[in-house]
Amino acid sequence: MPYEEKWPFPARPRLPWTLSSTLVMGLVGTYSWLWTKYLNRLSVHNKELLYELIEKRDASTPLITIANHQSCMDDPHLWGILKLKHLWNLKKMRWTPAATDICFTKDLHSVFFSRGKCVPVCRGDGVYQKGMDFILEKLNCGDWVHIFPEGKVNLSQDFIRLKWGIGRLLCECRLNPIILPLWHVGMNDVLPNSQPYVPRVGQKITVLIGKPFSVMPLLECLRSENRSAVEMRKAITDFIQEEFQMLKSQAESLHQHFQAHR
Repeated sequence: MPYEEKWPFPARPRLPWTLSSTLVMGLVGTYSWLWTKYLNRLSVHNKELLYELIEKRDASTPLITIANHQSCMDDPHLWGILKLKHLWNLKKMRWTPAATDICFTKDLHSVFFSRGKCVPVCRGDGVYQKGMDFILEKLNCGDWVHIFPEGKVNLSQDFIRLKWGIGRLLCECRLNPIILPLWHVGMNDVLPNSQPYVPRVGQKITVLIGKPFSVMPLLECLRSENRSAVEMRKAITDFIQEEFQMLKSQAESLHQHFQAHR
């Protein structure tokens, strides 16, 4: 059902909002940086690609990162791979869709997660809803958006078709986003998907960052063929799926090698 609570984002954020959001992002990011990098063992491959895109991409070039979803704290734990200067830079940090039935059930939760640049999205309400419109708006401003395109924590780690939301964002964005895929292994050891839901220490985490790419050539081809909006969303999502899935076996192999060495 549609998100019926008060929309958590002001049209024009004032200084108190900006300061509180910077504080939430920075503190949660610092926790993730400490927990992921120092209380566990982290191996990141090609991290310079991500750093370069966060720090130096053109202001008119949006960034979309996509990652598999292993546990309910993949975000923020995943951002322990970043530098502290990224985590405390509100403008450069990611926006991300978050499930309303988990993150926005109470006023206090809404305040906290919205300050953390989490956007309420109702699972099951399709690609056209206020949260997705808001995220599209951020992409059109050249911002960074992170998406877990599986749409939920993948408990089995089996193949799941990606949700079409990413297809809509890419089809309707007025700019040409750079897409950067990430695949991580071991996050569900840091926070198991069973009780008690308490983060662990001493676990090994592997993060593989893939090659950045664009869907603009495919989009132009689909438009020239006068494909419908639904056909375009599906074609774009399928293309993303193929690029995304290629990382899985590579990341798992790297993680097995990492685990074999003490």
